[in-house]
Amino acid sequence: MLSPNSTFYPRPLGVTPAASLPQSPSAPLETSRQLVASDERDAPYFRSLEEVGIRLNGPQISAVRHGKGPLLTLAGAGCGKTTVLAARAGYLMEVRGAHAGSILLVTFTNKAATEMKERIASLPGIRPASARAVQARTFHSFALTLLRHYGVQEEIFGESRAQHTVLKMLLRQNGMSEAFQPESLLAMLSAWKMQGSETSDLPEKSQEERDAKRVLLGYETWKRDRNKMDFDDILLRAAALLRDPAVLGPLQQRFQYIMVDEFQDTNSLQYEIVQKLAAAHRNLMVVGDDDQTIYTFNGARQESILEFDKVYPGARIVTLDINYRSDARILGLGSELVARNKRRRDKRLRAAGHRGEAPRFATPSNAEEEAAWVVNQLCQQVEEGLHTYRDIAILHRTASSSRAIFEQLVLKDVPFVQHGASPVFYDQSLIRPLMDHMRLSLNPRAMDALPSALGPLYVSRDAGLEWIQRSEEQQAKKYPLIHLAKWDKLKPFQQEQVKERIKLIKSLTKLKPVIAIQEMRRQFYDKYMESGDPSIITHYKETMLETLDEFEAAAKKFETVEEFIQFADELSRRHREMESLRRAQDSDAVQLMTIHRAKGLEFPCVYWIGASEGIVPHSTALRQDIPEDQKAALTVQQTDAELDMALEEERRLAYVAITRAKQHLYVTSPASHHGKPADVSRFLLEAFGMEVPDKRKNREDGPTGNHASYGSGSSNWRGNGNTNGKANGSENRNGNAAYARSGSRSQGRDAVSPVQRGSDLRSADQRSAIRQSDRRDFEVLDERDEDRLSERRGSGVIGNHKAFSTTGVSQTASSSNSSESHSSGAEHTETVAIWKCSSSTCKAWLRQKPDGPSAKASKKAASGPPACPLCSGTMEASTRKVPVTGRFGR
Repeated sequence: MLSPNSTFYPRPLGVTPAASLPQSPSAPLETSRQLVASDERDAPYFRSLEEVGIRLNGPQISAVRHGKGPLLTLAGAGCGKTTVLAARAGYLMEVRGAHAGSILLVTFTNKAATEMKERIASLPGIRPASARAVQARTFHSFALTLLRHYGVQEEIFGESRAQHTVLKMLLRQNGMSEAFQPESLLAMLSAWKMQGSETSDLPEKSQEERDAKRVLLGYETWKRDRNKMDFDDILLRAAALLRDPAVLGPLQQRFQYIMVDEFQDTNSLQYEIVQKLAAAHRNLMVVGDDDQTIYTFNGARQESILEFDKVYPGARIVTLDINYRSDARILGLGSELVARNKRRRDKRLRAAGHRGEAPRFATPSNAEEEAAWVVNQLCQQVEEGLHTYRDIAILHRTASSSRAIFEQLVLKDVPFVQHGASPVFYDQSLIRPLMDHMRLSLNPRAMDALPSALGPLYVSRDAGLEWIQRSEEQQAKKYPLIHLAKWDKLKPFQQEQVKERIKLIKSLTKLKPVIAIQEMRRQFYDKYMESGDPSIITHYKETMLETLDEFEAAAKKFETVEEFIQFADELSRRHREMESLRRAQDSDAVQLMTIHRAKGLEFPCVYWIGASEGIVPHSTALRQDIPEDQKAALTVQQTDAELDMALEEERRLAYVAITRAKQHLYVTSPASHHGKPADVSRFLLEAFGMEVPDKRKNREDGPTGNHASYGSGSSNWRGNGNTNGKANGSENRNGNAAYARSGSRSQGRDAVSPVQRGSDLRSADQRSAIRQSDRRDFEVLDERDEDRLSERRGSGVIGNHKAFSTTGVSQTASSSNSSESHSSGAEHTETVAIWKCSSSTCKAWLRQKPDGPSAKASKKAASGPPACPLCSGTMEASTRKVPVTGRFGR
């Protein structure tokens, strides 16, 4: 049962009452009115700005006054970069006499480009004709204009659904309908093109790469034959055109002043375009914030900012460090948090915004309780007149993590707008086939549910439905799906699969929904979704298995399949009604979006949900905590440097979430995620001065079997003095039981890094083996126990679980001794029995089960070595030195 009342506190769980709240210093009050003397040559320009309410601070004045040469403007969150860009354009025209047409201002979105034009047009003294002459464009708009000028007339083919349709057609024509996901192929192609590479140069070392390349070359041919190009083609072809001196020369002569907004988001191809345009005169001003680089999965390069003064020796650097958006305590939290990153330019923001309230924190038991708390709290704020609905934003890490909050908003009739996601979680293309299988278990003749049941049978949807419909006209069946068993286009083994699938469908109605989902995943669905080349790394594959895990978590609260289906259908119906009403009345509404989509926006009140280990930071950035034998199951081994980069991007994501808030910030950290314990995000603890030990350092430099670490506080799970081998074994090298559980789960289902996409497990059998390892090595909390968790402030205890203790998480000032004790001494290793793959090209190995197991385990051992989880080859007995972990009660 959910807790009826939400409780928010001034510190996250695990932070001692003595810890001080981070707070940014106050910014100086001086503006251009005091800083620009009346006898200075450009004083009239700044006086005119002041008359319309634009009073620039010191760093802003310095950036606006910049004339020729390269300039890196580090613009912290909420520090007025748009104002600076517009004011500098006006300064160049009014003070330096630059022609309006010689100014090129490039940004990323049409909205930003439009705002920039409006800002310039509103500046005093700027004539409308001059404002129109300034080229404020997106990268794609600039590139398309260039192509059109030189006679390129292809139509834009940019609608995602249409692109997917074409790729599905090409996959069918090549006999690879189930081999690849269109999203995967398009993401791979886009990443390839944004490096400046042509489709014809795609790798073709493996059969999978050759198959993918054949389909993508077909996609390029399809576009070419129909006189079409997509958005990536626009940039790629424009960059190629600029390599011609006859094209580039006139552009360099025309655009004498180039400014780039959101510079941290540029990919290699966009940066190449900018560099070529500015090469002749080097009058390049870039504005960005390396602390807000959160789009590396789209090709964004933090190095663009970090290495700017190396690419442009002698470049000036101006830091806009006065924040006009957030309360000083909200800003302080974000600043302290992101300061832990090592790959960044040092800057500390100062506060000049209106005073609000200090951030508040809560630790609900799970996502369901989190959603209830948040919606109750925001409804109370609206009722009391503190905020309107449109003042409030709810930010989440991934699309699947919004499921519970979405349901609460719909069921409580709270108006809201969900940005960039499918309307209802249960209607997503990934979830719909499983829902439809359960619908068929309730009504085998639910014809609307048949189409999505055909894909997992590897049957063409159109042809399969046509056969079923023709067969139904001749003789109707209770289970229309059975007609496929007599379809001569299916091979005998496929016909048998149809019969087995019908048996499974019949059994689903007798199972609890979560068991039904798990059974479908085990028998066919995970294998179906992962069919194709696991080395094709995309954001789609990163989120796929996480969404399925969330689906299981959603189903746990229902006792019957019928109840679950009725709930999902009711949710869809009510959401459609709400959307219709919202469009008709254009009423104010809560904004629900991912943190990525919130970048660049601000709201009076922000709820950041899911601030827990495994969510933020995401499980895929935490692979350094996986046991060594489970790391062998990954197809791509990642270096510590790559994992550090992934973790730093997660920290930047948390910084972006915090700095969207102006007056009120609420942060919730659910104590469990997908049925497994989850600690409060390390990022929050670090911001309050807590030391989080480096787990890799502990493993390499010192004994790690039994020492306490952040997140557990002891060597056992339940805080009851139990020190048996099982509890110790759950520590996963460093005592962080919940973290070890999270890391193990992520490798079973979320094995993709934000930096190196993919490392995907090759088969459902392999993930099944890892899930068996979860159950063997880690003590599992019962879901009913998690629902009863409650906070006890100051004690570091959630319910009956020691979530944090000062043994494992210490204040910075008192942490040195503990750190030294953990990191000193030689590496402790032990020799263990393993199974290793007999193939010379395969590096997989698995730890053998220790001596003294049950008769069942002995029987399994006697049956011989297991199959290799990577290549399915034979494995042989061997030994290996590994760090002492205490995993088996040793």
